Amino acid sequence: MHSATLSLAARERSLAALSSGPELDVLVVGGGVTGAGCALDAVTRGLSVGLVEARDWASGTSSRSSKLIHGGLRYLEMLDFGLVREALRERGLLLQRLAPHLVRPVPFLYPLRHRGWERLYAGAGVLLYDTMSLSGSNSRGVPAHRHLTRRGAVRACPSLRPESLVGALQYYDAQVDDARLVTCLVRTAAAHGAYPVSRARVVGLLRDGHRITGARVHDLETDQVLEVRARQVINATGVWTDEIQSLVGERGPVQVRASKGIHLVVPRDRIRSTTGLILRTESSVLFVIPWGRHWLIGTTDTDWDLDKAHPAATSRDIDYLLERVNEVLASPLTRDDVEGVYAGLRPLLSGHSDATAKLSREHTVANPAPGLVMVAGGKYTTYRVMARDAVDEAVRGLGGGVPQSCTDRVPLLGAEGYVARWNQRRRIARQYNLTVERVEHLLRRYGAAVDEVLDLLGEDPTLVEPLDGADDYLRVEVVHAASAEGALHLEDVLTRRTHISIETFDRGLAAARPAAQLMASVLGWDAERVDREVAHYVAQVDAERMAHDQIDDQAADAARLVVPDVVPQVALAA
Repeated sequence: MHSATLSLAARERSLAALSSGPELDVLVVGGGVTGAGCALDAVTRGLSVGLVEARDWASGTSSRSSKLIHGGLRYLEMLDFGLVREALRERGLLLQRLAPHLVRPVPFLYPLRHRGWERLYAGAGVLLYDTMSLSGSNSRGVPAHRHLTRRGAVRACPSLRPESLVGALQYYDAQVDDARLVTCLVRTAAAHGAYPVSRARVVGLLRDGHRITGARVHDLETDQVLEVRARQVINATGVWTDEIQSLVGERGPVQVRASKGIHLVVPRDRIRSTTGLILRTESSVLFVIPWGRHWLIGTTDTDWDLDKAHPAATSRDIDYLLERVNEVLASPLTRDDVEGVYAGLRPLLSGHSDATAKLSREHTVANPAPGLVMVAGGKYTTYRVMARDAVDEAVRGLGGGVPQSCTDRVPLLGAEGYVARWNQRRRIARQYNLTVERVEHLLRRYGAAVDEVLDLLGEDPTLVEPLDGADDYLRVEVVHAASAEGALHLEDVLTRRTHISIETFDRGLAAARPAAQLMASVLGWDAERVDREVAHYVAQVDAERMAHDQIDDQAADAARLVVPDVVPQVALAA
């Protein structure tokens, strides 16, 4: 096993291996959940693997999801039994074997508004959902559903208006820290020998005749361009699939459409409930999801054809979610209750429907050109299956003779030993002068890899203090993000290694400079660099707030794009 640390030194070693090492078996383009899953799948089959991401790990769709690992209860209504069964199997694997430190059960209440038929109809669907989750070799991993009276539903969620329901069903799914799962995937792949590099954008494909033989990669941190030779290239870029495909010089076999979904974050005390909620809307469903000391409320589902890197939520989007959730709440939420807003894009396979909510969530794997594999579509929960199928296709291009996927038996970093460390949490708290609640917070973020964080406390006891401006997190977590988790910029820490940017009313502004100063000690920043990182983050927050005041997508997009990426992405000729 290699080091799983994504330090600056490790990044330099990976760059050297990509540019001057032997030809890779597989180069994966895209550092979201699917791309990271592809890298782990390929490297654990014994292949040499590189992984490049144009921005930060999980900086696109994979950090802006509903943060659920679920079968997709609404897909049962569409009779998409295969997708639901597959997703439920993956849910069980993640809960019980692959990432129990990051994925955990979460209850949802489904209010019933009609007597008689709706309980029978919805109850049959939830029963089938629970039954299908037992079809694999794993147990369900979550409690079974139950029926509630109106009184029982209001007892579980006192914030519900009693007149808005006649009863309810309660069932379980699972939730995940989406960005952290991707980081764990990348680090696990690195531990098995993969070469991951973030802030490295593919600007061209290398060719030998019609065959793709690698990629030209622009390292945005050093402004250097390198050529990476690989026998197979996997395009796992989600909503950017068509952009990479265009480098081939011809139209791809499958097109991907982007659907925008936004989420609101509100404090936990604004909704009195021991359970999440799932509400039916005119076009889809709305989730109210417990998230630490907060609630996530989402999502929307609208077509998006503007800037893919920074999709913007509009005032209309925010009001729509507030109006829908207020239909069932006794004390309505207002704009003043909103701590954070984030928008993400789902990669949907293009179909004949004009409504993005009706496009396929199935995934596809294709060969646009010899040496190039494309994987697109799908959903977060089934990332491992998508990765397996993509690598299977790459293996065929390699001529076969490669072992089958084993990622259903490869726990992610922090999973092995997690239960034991959880049982030892009181002892850890005493040893490091922490509260048990703080240790539980760390264990739910790092699992058994919490020892990396605790070792840093041993080196510098002052890191045990809460981060100024965001006391849900400790100072040591910022240092660990920069030294071990590949965070290269302030926004990487405030937006993805933590969720400070959406969990504080000031969107992380008070925490920005303290966090930047902690990162400086690890990454060698001088005072000018600290100022620059803080100024960029402040400008980004201002631009997002301005976007949230706009009425339509075009105006919101224009407001957000006033602030460019923290690392300028220079468009070089392919």
